[in-house]
Amino acid sequence: MATLSFRDARQCVIETVRPAAGIEEVRLEDACGRVLAEPILADRDYPATARSLRDGFAVRSEDTPGRLRVTGEVAAGAVFAGNVKRGEAVEIMTGAPVPHSADAVVMVEHTKRDGEFVSVPAAKAGQFVNPQGSEARAGAQLLPPGSRLGYAEIAMLAAVGKTSVHVYKQPRVAVLATGDEIVEISDQPLAHQVRNSNAYSLAAQVRTAGGIAEILPVARDTEASTRALIEQGLAFDLLLISGGVSAGKHDLVERVLAGLGAEFFFDRVLIQPGQPLVFGRARGTFFFGLPGNPASTMVTFELFARAGIELLGGRREVRLPFALARLAAPFRHKPGLTRFLPARLSDDGSEVTPEPWHGSSDIPAMARANALLVAEAERESWEAGDLIRVLIK
Repeated sequence: MATLSFRDARQCVIETVRPAAGIEEVRLEDACGRVLAEPILADRDYPATARSLRDGFAVRSEDTPGRLRVTGEVAAGAVFAGNVKRGEAVEIMTGAPVPHSADAVVMVEHTKRDGEFVSVPAAKAGQFVNPQGSEARAGAQLLPPGSRLGYAEIAMLAAVGKTSVHVYKQPRVAVLATGDEIVEISDQPLAHQVRNSNAYSLAAQVRTAGGIAEILPVARDTEASTRALIEQGLAFDLLLISGGVSAGKHDLVERVLAGLGAEFFFDRVLIQPGQPLVFGRARGTFFFGLPGNPASTMVTFELFARAGIELLGGRREVRLPFALARLAAPFRHKPGLTRFLPARLSDDGSEVTPEPWHGSSDIPAMARANALLVAEAERESWEAGDLIRVLIK
C-alpha cells in the first residue's frame, strides 16, 4: 500500500470523499454551525436605497463648499419626502435613506450650524453614501451551497427573510478504540492499562467538525472482537478507529478490514506524530485507522479525518487554519517527516514557543498547547525570530 507525504495524503482525502448525508430543513435559530444545502439569493437590492454612512448633512456636491439652508431632517427608518434643491441641505443620521437630488454627505463634525443654515466644506459626489445595490443586486447569489453557517452567514439569512433553511444532515460517525490495555474512564487502571481517552477526544473532535459521534465498545485484540465492532461501525457514514494500525503482532485492524473487502488509499503518511495512518473504504463507508497514542490520534484527526467529516457533511472547501509566527527559540529536527508538535502561541499570535513534550502519549503537553508547530520535511533548522508555520488548535 501507499506511503504518502502530508500534502499528498490530505489531497487524497479531499479528492476522494463526497457528501453522503441527506438534506433537512431547520429553523434559523438552529442553523449555526450547519452546512448550507441551498443557494441563498438576494431578495432585493442591498442596500435597497442609497443610505448615509455618517451623521451629518445630505448635500448636492456641486453646492459645496458653501452656506446652505437646512430644510429638514431624516433619521434611520424614516424617508425625506422632498428633494434637496440648489443651496439646500438635509440633516441626516447614519443609515438613513439619502434624499433625492443629494449625492454626498458631510460629517457633522466638519460643519458649523447657524440657526437654519449650515456651513459645509467641499464634498465629492458619493462621499459617505452607500449606493443602492452596492452590496448585492436583487437575485445575486449571496451564499453558495456548501457554506458553513457562522454568525455572519446567519445574519445574511435573517436579512433576506429566511426563517428556516435547508442544510445537509450531519454525518453519523462511529468511534472505535482498540486494545486489550484500554479500560473505561470510570475504572481505576492498573499500571499496564490506560483509560479510554481517545474515544472521548475523538467524539469531541467529531462534534466540532459538524458530525454526530457514537462511541462503540472497545475492540479487544482478537479478530472476532475487532471484526464484529468494525462491521458495526461500517453501518455509519464514517468509521474512526483508534489503534491497531501499526505493524505489531496484535495490530489487527488492516487485516480485518482487508477481509471485509476494504479498498485502501494509503496506510502510512510521512508525518510525526501519526505515521501509521490508514484511509480507505469498505462496504461503501469511508474509514480512518488512526494511531493509538493520544497525541497521534488528535493530530491525525485534525489533519485528515476532520476534512473527511466536513466533506461528508456537504462542505465545498476544507482548509487547515495555518498561520505564521516567529519562533521564540531555535528549533531543529531531522528532515524527512513533516512534524506537528505542541506549541504555545502568544496572545497576539505573533510568537510561538514549542511545548516540552515526551512523545505521542503526552496528553498534558497537548492540553497545554494552543497550536501545533509545523516543521516542514525539507528543512532542518530555524533560528529564534524565524517565521514558521503553526496550525491553530
